[in-house]
Amino acid sequence: MSAPVAMPVPVKKRKLEARSSQDSAYYHCYSDVSIHEEMIADEVRTGSYRLALLRNGPSIRGKVVLDVGAGTGILSVFCAQAGAARVYAVEASEVAEEATRIAGLNGLSERIRVIRGPVEEVDIPEPVDAIVSEWMGYALMYESMLRSVLRARDKWLKPGGLILPSVAELYIAPVTDPVLAERLGFWHRVKERYGVDMSCMASFARRCLMNQEIGVIAVSGEDVLAHPVRFARLDLRTATEQQLGEIGGAFSARSFGMSTMHAFAVWFTVTFPADNPVVLSTSPFKEETHWKQSVLYLDEPADVVQDTGITGEITLTPSEENPRHLRVSLTYEIGDLGKKSKKFRMGEDFPAFQ
Repeated sequence: MSAPVAMPVPVKKRKLEARSSQDSAYYHCYSDVSIHEEMIADEVRTGSYRLALLRNGPSIRGKVVLDVGAGTGILSVFCAQAGAARVYAVEASEVAEEATRIAGLNGLSERIRVIRGPVEEVDIPEPVDAIVSEWMGYALMYESMLRSVLRARDKWLKPGGLILPSVAELYIAPVTDPVLAERLGFWHRVKERYGVDMSCMASFARRCLMNQEIGVIAVSGEDVLAHPVRFARLDLRTATEQQLGEIGGAFSARSFGMSTMHAFAVWFTVTFPADNPVVLSTSPFKEETHWKQSVLYLDEPADVVQDTGITGEITLTPSEENPRHLRVSLTYEIGDLGKKSKKFRMGEDFPAFQ
């Protein structure tokens, strides 16, 4: 019998296999207790969802709810406490088993059904009246879970159904970073302390620290140098997957006073509809969340004074290699320093890209 001839694997199939492997790795990271502890311990996050679901009790009571990416199922429990007749808690990682136990421990086994698998692949027994999901990643779009929410909306949500949250907005502002300034200045102080001039290390330190990685840092409101600018808004009731391929916009601001600008900070808010809407904000002017702020460092610091103009455009796109990873393209102009551009990444482990 002749040996079988090896046939070339179609490019599309290779991409699908790679995507499946990436999804598996993503789901696996949610099988560790630490990430769930961090999220539930975030009182702004968890408390906002609980309050929003309770305020939407009149719309949820006696209805069917789908929880996309349910994790431990705490949001499903909140839905049941708000009066939902049935909750389908869809979770792809093995923590789904814990969600089942938690539902039982709270006497909700009859009302919460945990379904393990990606929401794109599972079968929901019936159309739903509402969808709840905590899908937001760093800079809102890291992890790209919103695509799953939109697919669930299009497949399972009844016309006019409720989505919680329903609106997401992205903001940007110039910032100074006192910790970075201290680290950059360190090399100029070595001679005074040890008698060795190492000031030449400052430029090397700047290249290392002000790189293309998107930082996740808790920025102090005192270090924000201008009024924040909203550069993008997503309405989850009407947003399309195509829109998620490129999210961004222009911004224009004027600095408050004399300072050294090191970076731009990006953050988001999400709004839950209700007679009295609930807004979950990750702003540096609000209580800190586990999302903190996403920081985009310039190539080098820039000095600003009162009313220095700071303008530009920013675009967030999923990585071509792994759509759960994030790329940011930034074009900016600070005063009369000329237009500059820089690209950033999050989640990608490879050398600087063009």
